[in-house]
Amino acid sequence: MKSAIVMTLCAVVLGAPGAGHTTPTANAFCAGLKRAVAPRASAADAVFIRSYDPGTDEAALPAGLATTAFVYDNALVAIALIACGNVSDARPIGNALSRAVGKDRSFDDGRVRNAYRAGAVNKVAPDLPGWWDGHANIWAEDAAQDGTSTGNVAWAALALLTLHQATGDPQYLADARRLIDWVIDTTASQDGFYGGFHGYDPKQVKLTWMSTEHNADVHAAARWLFRLTGDPKYDGAAGQAKRLLDRAFRGDHFLLGTKPDGSLADEGLLALDAQLWPWMAIPESLPAWKSTLGFAKAHLGVDGGFDFNGDRDGLWVEGTAQAALAYRIVGDTRESDRLLGNLKADQTSSGLLNAARPARLTTGLSIDPTGGVPDFFYYRRPHLGATAWAALAETGWNPFTGKRIR
Repeated sequence: MKSAIVMTLCAVVLGAPGAGHTTPTANAFCAGLKRAVAPRASAADAVFIRSYDPGTDEAALPAGLATTAFVYDNALVAIALIACGNVSDARPIGNALSRAVGKDRSFDDGRVRNAYRAGAVNKVAPDLPGWWDGHANIWAEDAAQDGTSTGNVAWAALALLTLHQATGDPQYLADARRLIDWVIDTTASQDGFYGGFHGYDPKQVKLTWMSTEHNADVHAAARWLFRLTGDPKYDGAAGQAKRLLDRAFRGDHFLLGTKPDGSLADEGLLALDAQLWPWMAIPESLPAWKSTLGFAKAHLGVDGGFDFNGDRDGLWVEGTAQAALAYRIVGDTRESDRLLGNLKADQTSSGLLNAARPARLTTGLSIDPTGGVPDFFYYRRPHLGATAWAALAETGWNPFTGKRIR
């Protein structure tokens, strides 16, 4: 869900397996992901999976989430299923993403929305989430879910590239190209890529902040496309995204990105994924970038794992799984295993992990890009994205490169 959120200041693929990794070892998180996703993925040849299930203290999800399949979560799940050796359940999700690229209800430029309606995709243009508001007597939608985050577009491309590598299907590659072409054509700035678009059809608001996280995603997808196609525009896009990352790096940590006016984000705003994703996405980056892992432990660490931000009000399950993969990438398998072992306490009977360990976890971010108090929270309810990251960490799979860690 993280990349699906638009913020006030800034936002907010199957590689050649290493020797001995052609058949991933069965593990708790892969098994749990399959248990939760397989019955839903088998419903049709193109399916979006709902991002959240109700928590143990909830009779049902809030209306704004009840039909919502976030693109970020679905992209992650498709990648994680392939990392777990389960291509068959990943394909329906990839097919749904392809249909979303091919046809939108309002736009004809190759974008995907931040979320779609969960379930089988039986229409040419996938439906968007929504609910009937009986009080207002209207069909309601969410402005952020209807929008398009640059990071989500890149994650959809990474999922399609992973599927292309796993299956050889050229349609997945073609759709990944169209997505990154949209990013290049629509969100480019001089030294990075803007946040995307927010709001309802047909007139949406352009988000002029730039996100460290989003630009790491774009770099990874663009470099992958350049490796496959040799098209210099993708090499140029990767370099353009890296310029924002270079600007956001402060010696031992990354800022969130920029404000809407182009100035750098405030020093006091921290996010865990901004510390980890740049060097996970760019393996050849400066060794100093990896120092952000130590910075994250010092400034965002909590008992058993990591918080989303620096207020340390609880354990963020998804981010702790990201950190477990980061430790595996730098060779600290002992710490990676420790974090993953701790996360088994967050796995529910469905197989999914809760999004947060406390009942509510703050992020310090706002969903509405026009301003307002921070209102983006994670809750203790089963979450696709958290489970996918745990499976990626346990299998040692880098989703930005499509390769297993040797």
